[in-house]
Amino acid sequence: MELSGGRDVEAGGLQGKLYASVMPAGSPPRPAYVLLHGIGVSHRYLARLHLELAKEADVYTFDLPGFGKASRPPRQLQIADFAAFAGTVLAEAGVSSYVVVGHSMGAQTAVELALQDPRRVAGAVLMGPVVDSPRKTVTRQALALTRDALFKESLTSNALVFSDYFRAGPRWYLTELPVMMDYPMEERVAAVSQPVLVLRGARDPIARRPWCQHLAAVARQGSMTEIPGQGHVLQHTAPGAAAEAISSWVRALDGFGVTA
Repeated sequence: MELSGGRDVEAGGLQGKLYASVMPAGSPPRPAYVLLHGIGVSHRYLARLHLELAKEADVYTFDLPGFGKASRPPRQLQIADFAAFAGTVLAEAGVSSYVVVGHSMGAQTAVELALQDPRRVAGAVLMGPVVDSPRKTVTRQALALTRDALFKESLTSNALVFSDYFRAGPRWYLTELPVMMDYPMEERVAAVSQPVLVLRGARDPIARRPWCQHLAAVARQGSMTEIPGQGHVLQHTAPGAAAEAISSWVRALDGFGVTA
């Protein structure tokens, strides 16, 4: 599934794509969500969740620099670079308050964005967050990804993920892989002052339950929710359940005050 209406965006010498579903100017304010993809992939595997959330909220989804339809940067980017890019684009678009929702490596970018721009980021949702500290090796992560693809995912989710991997290319994927592996997720989550929801598929072999429970525990205002029967790409295979989990969490936070 593709989202229509993506536009080219630039910040800090980097290029990306932004897909937005927003109400016209003058409409009553709605919650706002920003969706960030993981390594190798693009907005496409977030499209179903985007459309579900857009029924009641303004939603912004990126192709981050080097991925999807975005041009490849001339250098390796750190998680802080991806976060700064997204934050600058959103600020220039006038998005004043939002919940950031990141999947896999995108959860790292979501954490970093929450730390960089606490005035605008009202909360962070970490879907299938990586990298599980007790298994912080490329070999273990590759095995977990293989198990997920073979036994937990749908044909359409695998088609989206692996076609995006092909588009990104092995060189850029391997350029950014060490960045993902080296990001100090626990330390950075512990520094986030905003509410944090850790969201996982109950059958996810990549973001395992003990790891997700640990992240929720180290967060200052953390909680965890599971989507039954789902693997790592839960936002594509169960978009309605994922959207309900996210929106219910937001509604339960008294005085959250998330507006576009």
